[in-house]
Amino acid sequence: MLKTSQFFHAFAPAALMAMVVLVGCSGVCSVPAFNAAAPRPGPSAPQPIPSILPLSCTENPVTGVPLGTAASFAVLAASTVTNSGPTIVSGNLGVSPGSAVTGFGPGNGQVVNGSIHAGDTTAAQAQLDLTTAFNNAAGRPNPTALPADIGGTVITPGVYNAPVSLAITGNVTLDGQNNASSVFIFQIPTTLTTSTNSSVTLINQAGACNVFWEVGSSATLLTASLFNGTVLAAASVSLGTGVVVNGRVLAQSGAVTLLSNRVTAPTP
Repeated sequence: MLKTSQFFHAFAPAALMAMVVLVGCSGVCSVPAFNAAAPRPGPSAPQPIPSILPLSCTENPVTGVPLGTAASFAVLAASTVTNSGPTIVSGNLGVSPGSAVTGFGPGNGQVVNGSIHAGDTTAAQAQLDLTTAFNNAAGRPNPTALPADIGGTVITPGVYNAPVSLAITGNVTLDGQNNASSVFIFQIPTTLTTSTNSSVTLINQAGACNVFWEVGSSATLLTASLFNGTVLAAASVSLGTGVVVNGRVLAQSGAVTLLSNRVTAPTP
């Protein structure tokens, strides 16, 4: 069920980088939910992004969305992956059927803690599995209707459907209700947009590996957003300066654009 939250977060100065803190994992996650009150980077002076521990999460193989080989990718695009700034990707990075990966070179602070698959068979298979996952999430029956903007709400496990597009202004809290296998699936017919300094917070053992955002066109996460879950976008994904994603950004037909980000794929 969806209910209004009365809690508003105050954010620290823009020059500090976002940090991941322990929220309600109870021994399940080594890197758990983002704390919406954590310091976050600002658009005017992006800072180098520190290394972080791998994200460990209890995946639900029964009611979760099956990602197949796409699960190993933190970033997956169809046409291109472009980056500017000291982005850290923890997990594989790939593109298919395109082969262009730009902005990941020596000496510029960009790090891929995984393999880069540019137009190879591994990326091609991951794209096939992404299509299967997208269709699975989109086809879940009997979703609960969402408002057009879910900022300021607390959401419990289930399948949810946006009216057309979906916005997140401020903070939305996903409450796992003390079940580490709780699953959240969001069906979004067109676009997903997060506002600057917005956050998706996980509490009570909700895990990023069991949160899925099925987006009918493109997802845009604006500057300094803190985001949890896997984005399954039919078109493209764009991350603004300093966005931190505890999950995956996967695009079926377009590009993934990165800008001084940190993207960490969950692992079993």
